[in-house]
This record gives sequence, structure tokens and C-alpha cells, in this order.
Amino acid sequence: MARVFAEEHGRATATLIRVLRDFDLAEEAVADAYVAALERWPVDGIPANPGAWITTTARNRAIDRVRRARTLASKADAIAADAAFETSRRDAALMAAAEDEMAPIPDDQLRLIFTCCHPALAPEAAIALTLRTLGGLTTPEIASAFLVPEATLAQRLVRAKRKIRTAGISYAVPSQDRLGERLESVLHVLYLVFNEGYDASAGDALIRRDLCDEAIRLARLLAELLPGEPEVLGLLALMLLTDARRAARVDADGQLVRLDEQERLRWDAAQIAEGQALVERSLRAGRVGPYQLQAAIAAVHDEAAAADQTDWTQILGLYEVLARVAPSPVVALNRAVALAEVSGPAAGLAAMNALAADPAMAEYRFFHAARAELLVRLRRVPDALAAYDRALALAPNGAEAAFLGRRRGEAAARASAG
Repeated sequence: MARVFAEEHGRATATLIRVLRDFDLAEEAVADAYVAALERWPVDGIPANPGAWITTTARNRAIDRVRRARTLASKADAIAADAAFETSRRDAALMAAAEDEMAPIPDDQLRLIFTCCHPALAPEAAIALTLRTLGGLTTPEIASAFLVPEATLAQRLVRAKRKIRTAGISYAVPSQDRLGERLESVLHVLYLVFNEGYDASAGDALIRRDLCDEAIRLARLLAELLPGEPEVLGLLALMLLTDARRAARVDADGQLVRLDEQERLRWDAAQIAEGQALVERSLRAGRVGPYQLQAAIAAVHDEAAAADQTDWTQILGLYEVLARVAPSPVVALNRAVALAEVSGPAAGLAAMNALAADPAMAEYRFFHAARAELLVRLRRVPDALAAYDRALALAPNGAEAAFLGRRRGEAAARASAG
């Protein structure tokens, strides 16, 4: 039952919001339907169309709530009249067909994704609202995942819903001429959710599996609803190709394992194959974007049977293209890492040092950690230790700090030995 609830929550909530135009009332009605399911399904059995059952029951509970609140009586009429919820009461034999008619419309979820991820909303609020309404995560669950007080998270949700209401943000998929702007925000939010799951910003655990899984689920949904958008396919591919390494990214003690030291037989071959196919499909569209390029880079890493077989020349070329398509200090840093593998650590370090004046790099732990690795290879141990110290000061979680501490200790030990 828990699996059914998780799968159907987004669809049922999206359909109720379309009719009610009220996030809170829709969520309450769906919650009421879940309570009813917990009471009835163990006795009656899970219905043939559980999604339609939940949506129909939620619709009825919403009507009850609205009718009890007389000030919203006009909305009750609107709900009852909505064609998506019309129920034949004349013939019990038609109930199964009626339930099918009440199944959530796929476009409802697409509308809700674009509403939750509207560019007018702050990213942290958009993430919370997306996970709450489409993912079905509770407020305490989301607060725990992002390690913020529950009250803080609740306020973010309240502000996001208020912003949607007061700014008149439409519950609709934008027109074609505005799709790019809105889609970019949607993809960015899903990307942030996945990144938080794969590299947690705080706490002791490196990976938050629930967030990774939810981001992939939502990206799959978006790909199903917008199959012709190559960047949607690119983002899904990037998530799959990255997540495929999840099992090998930490050891039995939860310690971080570097990519070049991972046991590649533990990588998920099925996810890699699916991700590679999506990369190829997205690139055939002829509209190359940053998520597709990042996915292509991940695919090159994943195809290497061993670390020393990685095609770094191809990766460097892809970063060169990415730097033209979507330039950023982070892309430049990653290009420098690839350059070090192709042309040697001195060349890579020179490229990294050219970024040192960028304020964004001063607070970016990966910049200092990457410099430390190259400095060790160049036998500049004192400089490497200083870079490790800076990276450690910026490490967001216990697992990453422990990894950097070990690397620093190894560098110091080698210096003492020789």
C-alpha cells in the first residue's frame, strides 16, 4: 500500500489542485483519501485502479470539507461540476468505467511541475514545494533531508504557496515561446534535488538515497510528459549515469571512495545502458544543452572498464564544448581536472590557478581539493596540505570531511617518509 500511495500521490494531488486551485485543501483531501484507503483496502482489497479510487475519494472528501466551510460553497459546486470527476450513480455496474474516467490527467502533473518550479519562487522554496506536492514527502521528512528546522521548512512552503496565489502564477504549462524560460527553472530544481541527495550539504551521510530516487522519479515523469525536449532527456540521463555509481561510492563503513578507486562491477549496468541510450537520443535532436553535455561526460566515465581506460581526451573535448555552451567557474575547474589527465598535473594546476581570483572559487571546496591533489602529484606537499586544510574547512558533511582528512594525512605521511 505504501508503494501505491507514493506512486499515486502526485497524480491525485495535481488533479485536485487543478480543480480547487488550493494547494492546502487538495493535500488535505488526498490525505483523507489515504486514511480511507487504510481503513477499507485491508477489508475490500486494493481496487483495480487505485489511482482513480484515491482521486475519487479525495474529490468526495474535498466536497465534504468545502461544504462544511460555507464561505467556500461556490467552490463545492465547481468541484462537483468538473467533468474529470463526474460519476455515474445510475448503475453500479458502470463504477469501474467511472473510476477510469476519474483517473488523473497526465497534463495535471505537468502543470503542477511548472507551477512548483516557477522562476519567481526562490530555489529552496521551489524544491520544498516540489517534494511536498509531487513527491508526497511530509514536511518533517523534507526538513530532515535538508537539515533545516521543521518550522523553517513549513514557512518556506507557506511563502511559496502565498507567492503563487498573490502573484497570480498560472497553474498551466507555459506557451511555446515561454517554455524555455520555465523549463530551465524546472530542470534546475530537479538537478538541485538530485545533487543534494548525491552529495549531501550537511550531516554525516554522504548520500541521501530518498532524494536521489525522488529526483529521478520526477525527471522520468517530466521525460514522459515532454518526450521531445532533449534537455529533459539529458538531465534524466545525467542522473541515471551518476546514480549508477551510488553503491560503489561509499564503502561498508560509509566512507567516500574516489571514482578512480571504485569497484566498477558494483555499478548499475542497467542504469548505465539506459542513460547511454538517453544521451544518444537527446543528442540526435540537434539542440545541444548543458545537461546533455554533462550526461555525455558521465557516459564516458561509465563506459571505462577501469580508471586507466577512461578516455580523458574525449572528456576534455566535451568540457571545451560545455564551456562554450554554458560557461561557469565550475565548468572551467572540471575542464582543468581533465586537462591535468591529458597534459599533466602542471598544465591542470596552471588552469586552476587562473581561476583563483574568482570569488566563487574561494568558497568552493572542490576547487581547493582538486588543487591539493595536483599539488601532491607535483610533490609540492606544503602547498597541498594548505589546500586540503581549506577544503576541510568548507566540507559540508562528515563523510566528505573524513575523506579529505585521510587524503591530507596520506600526503603528510609521504612527506615525512621521504
